Amino acid sequence: MRKRPKLRVKLPPGREWFDAAWPPVVGVLAFLGLWTALAPMVQTSLGALPGPGDVWDAFKGLLVEYSAARADAAAAVADGQRYSGPPTFVDQIFTSLKTVAMGVTLASLVAIPLGLVAGMSKRFNAAINPLVQVMRPISPLAWLPIVTMVVSASISGDDPALPKSFVISAIVVMMCSLWPTLINTAIGTASIDKDLLNVGRVLRLTWRAKLTKLVLPSALPYIFTGMRLSLGVGWMVLIAAEMLAQNPGLGKFVWDEFQNGSEKSLSRIMVAVIVIGLIGFGLDRVMLVLQKLAGRDARS
Repeated sequence: MRKRPKLRVKLPPGREWFDAAWPPVVGVLAFLGLWTALAPMVQTSLGALPGPGDVWDAFKGLLVEYSAARADAAAAVADGQRYSGPPTFVDQIFTSLKTVAMGVTLASLVAIPLGLVAGMSKRFNAAINPLVQVMRPISPLAWLPIVTMVVSASISGDDPALPKSFVISAIVVMMCSLWPTLINTAIGTASIDKDLLNVGRVLRLTWRAKLTKLVLPSALPYIFTGMRLSLGVGWMVLIAAEMLAQNPGLGKFVWDEFQNGSEKSLSRIMVAVIVIGLIGFGLDRVMLVLQKLAGRDARS
């Protein structure tokens, strides 16, 4: 019988692991130490600034609230009733994630085709460039009232398929996050090797074949770079939009806790701030992995 070949995975030496791990660990520990030492010195209207231990206790309390709400919801469903309790912190996290996913997806559906056409046509690029340069710096807070009025007038009925607040937040995210994807797609498309385009002319490829066989594989790394930037912009925009419009999500949770003004509010706000940062970091890492995979596929 033939022996199966053993799969060997070469791991980096322990020294490399240590050299890569100790700087961030030391940095985080130093930050926590400074936070612990300096937090009691900062006095606010709600008392001293919470330290890491207080924030950790607040985080555990939020998880306990989520577990209790899930138990109440299960009991209500078992009794044939509809659970109508307020959304918990964990619920707000998932709401914000769904909203930013919808907004960035809509932005990609608009930006990628426009970027491809702009990169392939100098005239089209010259036509839309003034609009892009004017609309790109507009703050999400300026878009929010316009989007709110348009969506409120467009969506009618007592029980729409998508809540108005969700649609408003997603469209605001789309309006502010499509520009990095659009610009990077156009740059990637315009920077294709001219020899490839000449080969396409010699082979008399159709416009569709030219797009799928030549343009997209070359521009794919740029597209994912733009989507990565758009996701970061969209996440920041979403929190601000939720706070201002009081739409469900992490932004509304922070604002509600600020308005509540209880002794635990500051710790809960800091939990939300840390979670927002960690989620933003995690989303960026996911897009970075997809970007590397796209670049590897384009080179193969």
